[in-house]
Amino acid sequence: MIRYLCCALLTMWSVKTFAQSPKRELRAVWIATVDNIDWPRPGDYNPASQQQHFRQILDTHQQTGLNAVFVQVRDAADSYYAKGQMEPWSEWLTGRQGKAPEPFYDPLTFMLEEAHRRGIEFHAWLNLNRAVFRGHTNVTPDHVSRLHPDWMITYDGTKIFNVGVPEVRNYITKIVTNLARNYDLDGIHFDDYFYPYRVPGQVLDDQVAFYKYGAGYRSINDWRRANIDQLIHQISDSLKAINPRIKFGISPSAVWRNRSPLVPDGSETRGLSAYEELYADTRKWIRESWIDYIAPQVYFHRTHRLVPYEPLIEWWRKNCYGRHLYIGQGAYRLNGRENGWETASEIADQIRWNRKHPEIQGSIFFSSRSLTNNFKGVQDTLRNGLYQLPAFVPTMPWKDATAPLPPQEFSIEKDGNGIVLKWETPPPAVDGDRPYRYIVYRFQEQEAINLGNVRHIVGILNAPGTSFRDTPPAKGNYRYVVTSMDRLSNESLGVMSDVENQ
Repeated sequence: MIRYLCCALLTMWSVKTFAQSPKRELRAVWIATVDNIDWPRPGDYNPASQQQHFRQILDTHQQTGLNAVFVQVRDAADSYYAKGQMEPWSEWLTGRQGKAPEPFYDPLTFMLEEAHRRGIEFHAWLNLNRAVFRGHTNVTPDHVSRLHPDWMITYDGTKIFNVGVPEVRNYITKIVTNLARNYDLDGIHFDDYFYPYRVPGQVLDDQVAFYKYGAGYRSINDWRRANIDQLIHQISDSLKAINPRIKFGISPSAVWRNRSPLVPDGSETRGLSAYEELYADTRKWIRESWIDYIAPQVYFHRTHRLVPYEPLIEWWRKNCYGRHLYIGQGAYRLNGRENGWETASEIADQIRWNRKHPEIQGSIFFSSRSLTNNFKGVQDTLRNGLYQLPAFVPTMPWKDATAPLPPQEFSIEKDGNGIVLKWETPPPAVDGDRPYRYIVYRFQEQEAINLGNVRHIVGILNAPGTSFRDTPPAKGNYRYVVTSMDRLSNESLGVMSDVENQ
């Protein structure tokens, strides 16, 4: 027998449980395509096989509790996508640069649809500076490195873009904006490659460009930093104009600057400095709100001699300026015998430490195969413990602070197979958003309604679905709450109804 005891709008409230299982936490992974690191498999140029493999990757990460993927779609001035394509198909996709998939498919469209079907955010990850990968010189006749050799710098066998040339910055910006215009992306993401990592005996030959474009700068180093700043700012403004809700972030090398008498605001570290050695003023980008998040690659264990994990992150959490701070976690370090990485407990302890600090809003793991291959049991550690309960990506109120309207016409029915909840799609909210998904919570009659406790979530449905079947673990009286959630994870008030399950 079913009995309706009450039906009301609930004011959503939550309790932050960072040390246990937070409701809001980015749980993401990088899926690297360059040199076939994660996908596709080396030598696998069959579209059906590639698609099957990618589905397996997503299924594995979904089962591990991840809610976002960062997939590399530009490795070396090449493409894993068809729409708005300005650069040739990647050699790691089809075996030869410029060759389209046979039979044809658009990998980015496919990957986006598969990720969204599973409720997983998809961020397009681009390498900005690499034009020709070391040891791979068989580029197409229309490759940018052939059409514009004056845009290139050769460094340690690799051709990279000279971002000191204004036309180069415009070209890279157009690559990014074409992606944002043509695909339903959740985000655009860059890694740590801007100017190259230093190699002994190598010279970064951009003096000619400095003489031509560097007027007003005290040094070539300041000019190089300004070039990267201009590129990031230009892309940021362009993305906001095209789609103000697309997320834009960067994963730089771990250390901005090391503290010294001349740099009193640096971190208590002695590692490679992005500012001095890569000409990347990473702190400036987030301080100026050019990016929505920063995800430093903190691939160091907690007792590292030069860059210990916790002191470095203490610095970052004090320097994220109200934007999101995610931590790049070095899961790949578990595939070896490095000191400090003997067991997956190092990653687990890092995540537990992160959760103590509200400025840290999640993790991105490098890389996918570290988890799918379960290096030292790291996937098990996440799946059966830290990520056992669901989490939603954190909200970004500077992009969207308006929640969708709650479900309408909420009703409960009971049949021989359980309890069926039904509702109607609400009209758009004031910002025009309809629900992107629905969240179903279940409470025992005597329990307080706490939508911040993810243990009460029994269902997450992608819209336009408007029904859910539940099988409670025992007879008794239950209270169900259903909320709407929009694309940027803003959650509505809830609708509630009680049911007697006898």
